[in-house]
Amino acid sequence: MSLIFEEETYLIRGAVFEVYKEMGCGFLEAVYQECLEVELSKRGIPFVAQKEIPLMYKGEPLHQIYKPDLICYNKIILELKAVKDISPEHKAQVINYLKATNLKLGLLINFGSHPKVQIERLAL
Repeated sequence: MSLIFEEETYLIRGAVFEVYKEMGCGFLEAVYQECLEVELSKRGIPFVAQKEIPLMYKGEPLHQIYKPDLICYNKIILELKAVKDISPEHKAQVINYLKATNLKLGLLINFGSHPKVQIERLAL
């Protein structure tokens, strides 16, 4: 059984590992986001940062919006964290982003873990 968007996620993971190799853990999430944006650009991986996603409730638009950290290839959400451990709430956040966007795959990336970066695939 193959994974969805396997080639794209392989390329994204390479960029993530490069950022972690260069920066290590201990920085704020915003630092990792900026570094990853630079690395994705250098590798020619298309992305949009902090894209506003409108939310609906029973057909009515809400004032609240979601802003995933990154959307790569117009089909994969990247949510970045810099925490000791990924929690169920972090996973729920990515699942909700997927529901709101109708996208099928999210990567939850934690730069705060040591000795290696954590990357979890979450799919709908």
